[in-house]
This record gives sequence, structure tokens and C-alpha cells, in this order.
Amino acid sequence: MIYPDAESWRNAAHKRVVLFGMSGLGKTHVSNILRANGDWFHYSVDYRIGTRYMGEHIADSFKREAMTVPYLRNLLMNNSIYIASNITFDNLDPLSHYLGKPGDPAKGGLPFEEYMRRQELHRQSEIASMLDTAYFIDRAQNLYGYDHFVCDTSGSVCEVVDPANPEDPVLAALSSNALLVWIEGSEAHADELARRFDRAPKPMYYQASFLKDAWSEYLSTKAADPETVDPDAFVRWAYSRALAHRQPRYEAMSNWGVKVTADEMSKVKSTEDFNSLIASALERR
Repeated sequence: MIYPDAESWRNAAHKRVVLFGMSGLGKTHVSNILRANGDWFHYSVDYRIGTRYMGEHIADSFKREAMTVPYLRNLLMNNSIYIASNITFDNLDPLSHYLGKPGDPAKGGLPFEEYMRRQELHRQSEIASMLDTAYFIDRAQNLYGYDHFVCDTSGSVCEVVDPANPEDPVLAALSSNALLVWIEGSEAHADELARRFDRAPKPMYYQASFLKDAWSEYLSTKAADPETVDPDAFVRWAYSRALAHRQPRYEAMSNWGVKVTADEMSKVKSTEDFNSLIASALERR
């Protein structure tokens, strides 16, 4: 680790961290706190995915829908209108909507093959975005003059790395440039995330093998045809299974860095609080 102990962290002129864990446990919230301090650069992996690597795919999906409306088609064909994604750090809906959900087209679902194609695009984009971290560390310091750096990862980062492999290219690149910090949720957090997801199910990225098994099991147990599956019903059914699938992968990733609890992270209100929490995590490692 680039900070082997609490003292080296406290004395570091340039603090660099990679926050990872389940979506909804405070990665972006804490990153915003650090960014608001003025000397922390906030690198959002989801934003990078949705702009640099999948931006054209997202915009093209908007244009494809516009082309079905004669009025908009004419305006688009003669360059009278411009269609683009308005993705931001706090609004990642364009990326989520593009990923979509499999199932009945009448309910907004995608054919499973198309759904899996988009999932693969996300996998490649997420890996590329994670590998861009070192470039943004250098850019943040040398171009903009930021002393410190926080990488706000996607909740699916555990799906695109192999934490048991000491030569995993993504984890090796990250750990050589920053301190990996796992925000560990409790069972109560998982239950709350599941309730929140049930109220507003959203598209997510999952490993291909997990998805194929989940889709096959769902069709079998529900005696459903792929074309008639309710997309929201499927992703709700898959979500709790996904949390159980990801938890051991997050835990294995923590061996590359340190871990803090979601409750500890929720108490962070300032950069001083954050620095103290990371120092404590290093002391008890």
C-alpha cells in the first residue's frame, strides 16, 4: 500500500484514495464533502463511463427513438436539433436507462441478447475508466493543482476484477497509485438498500455468468417466456441475489487496502473527519 501506516497517511502531502462498496453507502456523498473542501479532486467512475466510453451509445439510443417520430426525424436529419445526454455526477440516469432491463418491450424491456450486449459494453467501459485513474491523478495535480484525489467507484467494480489474483491489472494499477478503502455495509444496510431498490428498481451491471444463471432460473421458476417477463419484477428478484454475490468479492478486495464501516463513514462531515477515519483504519489493519 502507498500508505503503510497511519503516520504516513497523516504526513502525506498528496492523499489519494479509491472508495468502493455497495451503491448507496456513501461513496459519492463523502466524495462531495472532500471536493467541497477545495483541494480534493473528485473522479467519478460512473460519470467517466457515461461520458467518455458510453456517451455515444447513450446519445445514439436517444436519436434512435427520435427517428421514429417523423417531426423529430426531419429536424434531426437536417441538423436542426441536437440530442445529447445531460449526465452529471448526481444524475446518472442516462447511463442507467441505456443499460436497461430485460423483458417485455411493451413494459420498456430489452431482448436478453441486446441487454447482454449493453452489459458487455459497460464491463469494458468500467475497466477502462478504472485504468484511467492514474491519468486523472496526474492531471488533477499537474493541470489543476489539486493536492488530494478521491476515486468514487461504481458499485459494480467488484464484478470486473479478480481480487484473488495478485496480478489483477485493475487492482494492481489502483493500489500502486492510491489507497483502496472498502465501505462495509451491515445486514441492516443491505435490507435497507433492498427496500430502496424495491421502491425504485434501476438497471445495474452484473457479471455475465451471474446474469445468465439468474435469467435462466427466473424463467424456469416463474414459468415465463422471455418476451413477457416484467422487467422490474426480474431486477427486483435478482437484486438481493446480487448483493449476496457481491459481498464476498468486496471483502476480498479489502485485502488490497483498508476497510471502514458504513456507519463510520456516515459520521464524516469534513476532511478532518475523513483523514482521521482513514488513519484509524490503517492503525487497526
